[in-house]
Amino acid sequence: MSDQSTNPLRDEIQKAISENRVILFMKGTPEQPMCGFSARTVAVLESMRQSFAAVDVLPDPRIRQELSALSNWPTIPQLFIDGELVGGCDIVTEMYQSGELQEALGLDAGAPGEAAPEPEPAPQQPLSIENRL
Repeated sequence: MSDQSTNPLRDEIQKAISENRVILFMKGTPEQPMCGFSARTVAVLESMRQSFAAVDVLPDPRIRQELSALSNWPTIPQLFIDGELVGGCDIVTEMYQSGELQEALGLDAGAPGEAAPEPEPAPQQPLSIENRL
């Protein structure tokens, strides 16, 4: 008889959330976000010079599945501060613009209504042509 209550992957996700004051579950990495929402969330955090841990959910679909089950939030990215889910890109952006995000992070609030920074455009990859001769 197996113990249905143990879930090592969910336990690891919960441990990562508990051990990192600010953690972002995202598509890709902060250096190379793989979706616009993740890129925008990273840009907001970096504009405040906020250090954060990041977890790429793309290598293993189970990470996203277990994270969403744990947080009851269906979309990625997901930002956690002090073990609590803040939300996804839209909520993070709105909180940044109102100064609530800076407050939650213990930072000086920026000017209210300040637009969230745009992510840096991805560098253009060189054209690759496959030789089929």
